[in-house]
Amino acid sequence: MASENLTPTAYIQHHLQNLAYGKLPAGYERADGTIVSQDMWTLAHTSKEASDMGFWCLHLDTLGWGVVLGTIFSLFFWRTAKKATAGKPTGIQSFIELIVEFIDTTVKGTFHHANKMVAPMGLTIFVWVFLMNLMDLVPVDWLPIAAAKISGNDHLFFKVVPTTDPNATLGMAFTVFALMIFFSIQKKGAIGFLKELTLHPFHSGKIYIDIFLIPINFVLETIALVSKPVSLGLRLFGNMYAGEMIFILIAIMFGAGAILGIFAGALQWGWAVFHILVITIQAFVFMVLTTVYMAMAHDTHEDH
Repeated sequence: MASENLTPTAYIQHHLQNLAYGKLPAGYERADGTIVSQDMWTLAHTSKEASDMGFWCLHLDTLGWGVVLGTIFSLFFWRTAKKATAGKPTGIQSFIELIVEFIDTTVKGTFHHANKMVAPMGLTIFVWVFLMNLMDLVPVDWLPIAAAKISGNDHLFFKVVPTTDPNATLGMAFTVFALMIFFSIQKKGAIGFLKELTLHPFHSGKIYIDIFLIPINFVLETIALVSKPVSLGLRLFGNMYAGEMIFILIAIMFGAGAILGIFAGALQWGWAVFHILVITIQAFVFMVLTTVYMAMAHDTHEDH
């Protein structure tokens, strides 16, 4: 466990709390009893402080790991592409070509329109989400303990799996949503997009009937449209959060005696092996659904 002084409940809560940086108002009483004399931006010392910081609270660990893993992915692929040869490829080049070909084939099977951005976006989403998910296989205490030692704060909050933070998964999902709206308006026009929201699924072709159907159609289509990014983000978050919770519960068993420790080691190995499949599937599902939504945004009545 990260700290022998933590109870199992406190241990779980500590590992599920992000490193939050936000603004506390003047007069706020902190966990140690000190009173904030004036508005200040600071790190949260407790989950309550993080919650009280409000919407503009930043999760530095989520942002940091997201940027680091995205940078590693970009540099690794860029360097491999720069050194790629037409002759006998290296093992790394072959592996990357396999991933690129797999994503390209998947996108072509789903997206049948002309847009050079969709396939690279699918590749970026798959690899980036996979790397963020992969952090769940790092033993739950290693990086938090290292961060605590480096910072000198034994109670430092430090989550290392960005996709267990709904802010990250929903942020990506709503970015996809914004692209859906953009391409829908670009391909169908603003009027065509509004027609989709107001004349589907019920349309009689008679104005005096459609007047009554338009509000119903608008509500139904708006709910269906907004539910896409919400379900996209929450699906990834829910699966990864559950996986992280299981790893944390297994980690608690290591401090409960030698027998349970041995059993926990076997459980951790078994769950890690199974979780490799989970993290890969979740990255693939996020990529495929994004591609499907892009295809829906490009679809027009002429395509049917």
